[in-house]
Amino acid sequence: MKKKIDRCGIILAGGSGTRLAPITQSISKQLLPVYNKPMIYYPLSTLMTAKIRNILIISDPKNINLYKDLLGNGKHIGIKLNYKVQKKPRGLSEAFVLGKKFIGNRKVVLILGDNIFYGDNLKEKLIKAASSNENIIFGYRVKDPQRYGVAKINKKGRLESIIEKPKISPSNIAITGMYFYNNDVVKKVTELKYSKRGELEITDLNNIYIKNNNLNLYTLGSETAWLDTGTFQSLSDASMFVMAIENRTGKLVSSPEKISYLNKWINKKQLLSIAKSYKNDYGEKLNIIDENY
Repeated sequence: MKKKIDRCGIILAGGSGTRLAPITQSISKQLLPVYNKPMIYYPLSTLMTAKIRNILIISDPKNINLYKDLLGNGKHIGIKLNYKVQKKPRGLSEAFVLGKKFIGNRKVVLILGDNIFYGDNLKEKLIKAASSNENIIFGYRVKDPQRYGVAKINKKGRLESIIEKPKISPSNIAITGMYFYNNDVVKKVTELKYSKRGELEITDLNNIYIKNNNLNLYTLGSETAWLDTGTFQSLSDASMFVMAIENRTGKLVSSPEKISYLNKWINKKQLLSIAKSYKNDYGEKLNIIDENY
């Protein structure tokens, strides 16, 4: 029997959200609604789809208690949630510094709180990555790669480096905000130096792995949607996308409660009890018991 790999998850839900001001003046970006649910439900659902049950949520001092009020300890949806304060936004890689004790001896996946993934075969890809001994990042072809960290591919088709927001892009493959690492990431992050903007950059961390020939890039195809909700337009687009899918299928997109039920972490009675607590369309869709969800 194949040995189960122990992997935990981290959701980074900090940052100042300046691109979404003034709506982020009083609340964390990842608590804003994307159609009918808080933004953080989407990365949380992605981790749960990968069968990850131990999750750390990192946010700023102002908003951390709002996440605790929203999600609690996660017991009601069959998971275990922990929380950690990031006093200032000092880079994505700082998640591994702040989460060192939480990670312990486990492998880890970091997902950004404003990233949404949806599509056919995504569940299989996530479970495969979560159970792998490889370090894995996901790429996605975009029309505006200058906004992202971009993969530079050599003539042999191998990942040569990642370039952060290049003026002239070496490819159209953007690196998404989801990173699967072995436990050595806790040590690797200590090799980083703070960048000019005072952050521990995830691109620098990934380039260390690439230099050691120890990072695999998997590019998601057109059957998968990757949505980055960091601007007014992309936030609106994401809401419209989710609304269209849900109205067409009658099923919820990225529902932690429904995913927990399908993972057999909660039973039918527990799911229906949660559904009853919502006196709206969300609750009605939770009531739909579909094993092929």
